Amino acid sequence: MKVVLLAVLVVTMALTGCSSNRDQERQARGSAEQMYQQAQGHINTGNFSMAAQTLRNIESRFPFGAHINQVQLDLIYVYYQVGDQDRALTAIDRFLRLNPNHADIDYVRYMRGLVHLQLEYNAFHNLVGLDRADRDKTYAEQAFEDFRQLLERFPNSEYASDARARMVGIQSRLAQYELAVGEYYLRREAYMAAATRGQYILENYAQAPEVQDALVLMIQAYDAIGVDDLRDDAQAVLRLNFPQHRMAR
Repeated sequence: MKVVLLAVLVVTMALTGCSSNRDQERQARGSAEQMYQQAQGHINTGNFSMAAQTLRNIESRFPFGAHINQVQLDLIYVYYQVGDQDRALTAIDRFLRLNPNHADIDYVRYMRGLVHLQLEYNAFHNLVGLDRADRDKTYAEQAFEDFRQLLERFPNSEYASDARARMVGIQSRLAQYELAVGEYYLRREAYMAAATRGQYILENYAQAPEVQDALVLMIQAYDAIGVDDLRDDAQAVLRLNFPQHRMAR
């Protein structure tokens, strides 16, 4: 009789344990879902700092949850929105490493380009009225490469069109950098170095609007050192493409 009672007790405890585990799992799923909805609410109202905090909590408490990939994608977005580029790039590179075949990998690569553009803006563009065109161009080059890889691997991505447009803008930004350096050389009377920068713009950023100024830079530099044939060649190109420019006449 005692044996039977013991067996019944063991079975009862096992069933109770299973029920308890299922309850805990349901509670955890409910808790994760509630937290995720809270994060989405913060995103929808523009409270990205709170969204990031909530998403990090989900990632920490439920690292193997059903929505973990979406949580990580959302973290990339909110880090971008709050301008936390270091965390954004860390999250992006980790996602690319762990989920190379994910359906949204084109989005992640697109966001990588946007984050590098944020860094480029901080490094280059006007801050308190200071023109920073002659500063380091590393982030602009990296953003260009991010978008190039996106177009190469996912030419039909919904982000492809915007990536192409941004690449045109980046080309202009890089051309501005080269032009600023060339004009610096011109002021320093390093004329061949100035002309070389102008030539570099023509060869690498032919679609950028700064091509006109690059040709003028070359004309001025070659004229200063008496290299008349190269000066005339640059002037002929300027006349052909920008006939209204005063130096084309």
